[in-house]
Amino acid sequence: MALVGHSAPGFSMPAVYPDGETRPVTLEQYRGQWLILFFYPHDFTFVCPTEIVALSEAQGQFQQRDAQIVGVSTDSPYVHKAWMQQNVAQGGIGRLTYPLASDWTHEVSRRYQVYVPEEGAAYRGLFIINPDAMVEYEVVHNLNVGRSVDEVLRVLDAIQSGGLCPVNWHAGEPLLTAH
Repeated sequence: MALVGHSAPGFSMPAVYPDGETRPVTLEQYRGQWLILFFYPHDFTFVCPTEIVALSEAQGQFQQRDAQIVGVSTDSPYVHKAWMQQNVAQGGIGRLTYPLASDWTHEVSRRYQVYVPEEGAAYRGLFIINPDAMVEYEVVHNLNVGRSVDEVLRVLDAIQSGGLCPVNWHAGEPLLTAH
């Protein structure tokens, strides 16, 4: 069953924050803001760091849209922290601008319907959650293909426009009118 149009499943997970500290991250702390919640398979892999770093670099663009980002994998917070501390040239991801959460119980991945039991990991799932904690958008795909930050921003703009957005619509372009 799709989550779009339904309340986002609640969560509380340990997360490594930009300051390097580990503390809980919850859905409730993002009430009143837009949330980009994305799942990825594993730390220390090939495609994942490209997405994680690109989203971190685009954090300012998301904040201009009153949106925050939280990344989630089934790795432990200790692995997240080690990956952040490892030199980027040696496969690390460096300091991020948003928290990386640890769904090491796999409970949250299951609730968001992205868990892959054979892998012990999550598919690449991305959810746009509105300020009232309703899921507005979801996309889930296989483990090998990275997502487009530009597309996430485009979809967020379209949802926030409140109008009818034609194919390939971008912010500032005309909306469709119902006749």
